[in-house]
Amino acid sequence: MSKMIIGLTGGIGSGKSAAATLFAAQGIDLVDTDLLSREVVEPGSSALGQISAHFGEEILNDDGNLNRAKLREQIFANPSEKAWLEALLHPLINDLMRRRLNACKSPYCLLVSPLLLETEQAKFVDRILVIDVSEETQLSRTLQRDGSSRDTIKAIIASQISRKERLARADDIISNEDGLDALEEAVIAQHRRYLANIE
Repeated sequence: MSKMIIGLTGGIGSGKSAAATLFAAQGIDLVDTDLLSREVVEPGSSALGQISAHFGEEILNDDGNLNRAKLREQIFANPSEKAWLEALLHPLINDLMRRRLNACKSPYCLLVSPLLLETEQAKFVDRILVIDVSEETQLSRTLQRDGSSRDTIKAIIASQISRKERLARADDIISNEDGLDALEEAVIAQHRRYLANIE
């Protein structure tokens, strides 16, 4: 993997996906670990079979897909269940991630991961880009978007690396407090800086 890989991360509700979409609009290939984590538990996959055997059939929707909201509630209430799930899924996700990064064709590649700094994934990237918002903004945006309970969202924020530590480990930071137009401007400016570094 000789191509420059940028790790894009941020807390829940920070706008990682919106920023990633804006980078993609500049022609940059994305490898999104959220999408990979869905891929490894598609109906018929070995991982989904193990999850439903472990948590019970009620963890599945009627169509056979994983009920992610129900699973999220189970694991955030129980650290040992979260550890069990991560031990199953992280190696599968990392394997798929490596293959996708190797297949990148754009001038640099973006690894989009909410858990970039909490997992081994940070060692695959050359630079870390953090999309940053305050915890109040995280909470209000996620409540609007997910319909999860305030307690569940607070547990997710608490389970992620602290904002202070995330910013301390960042090579590049984009603030996303001022809406989509400001975010787009910041992304385009950052994209140009990355291209300048490559040339």
